[in-house]
Amino acid sequence: MSTFSGDETAPFFGFLGAAAALVFSCMGAAYGTAKSGVGVASMGVMRPELVMKSIVPVVMAGVLGIYGLIIAVIISTGINPKTKAYYLFDGYAHLSSGLACGLAGLSAGMAIGIVGDAGVRANAQQPKLFVGMILILIFAEALALYGLIVGIILSSRAGQSRAD
Repeated sequence: MSTFSGDETAPFFGFLGAAAALVFSCMGAAYGTAKSGVGVASMGVMRPELVMKSIVPVVMAGVLGIYGLIIAVIISTGINPKTKAYYLFDGYAHLSSGLACGLAGLSAGMAIGIVGDAGVRANAQQPKLFVGMILILIFAEALALYGLIVGIILSSRAGQSRAD
């Protein structure tokens, strides 16, 4: 006889949300790092003195993985069916939270990679483009931040399905 109260399959969706947040965010971080890193390496051949200044897109892409990690930790700490009932509503809330953060991180990573690659190459030829490149990167990073905020809001909805 099981003492579990709630839906037996609900934790599956919650853990799937935690995995989705981390995996998709890290995919975006990896793509952004690789794509902009290729641009930095190519630019470093022409203007090696600008290499340290041009790693900004690589750092910004790396932050995307941290967003996914934050949501994955929030979700995984919210899944404990032994202490509190965990229903399908909670699992779906956690799944949507992870997907919101993860897919926003993936799209932001793609934007950062493309802008970072082209931006550091253009900056090597015309230094006045640096500020414009940074602004575009900030707006691309903001996309992932929106996903993080929505993910936090959605994960906080878990546990509100029924009055326990």
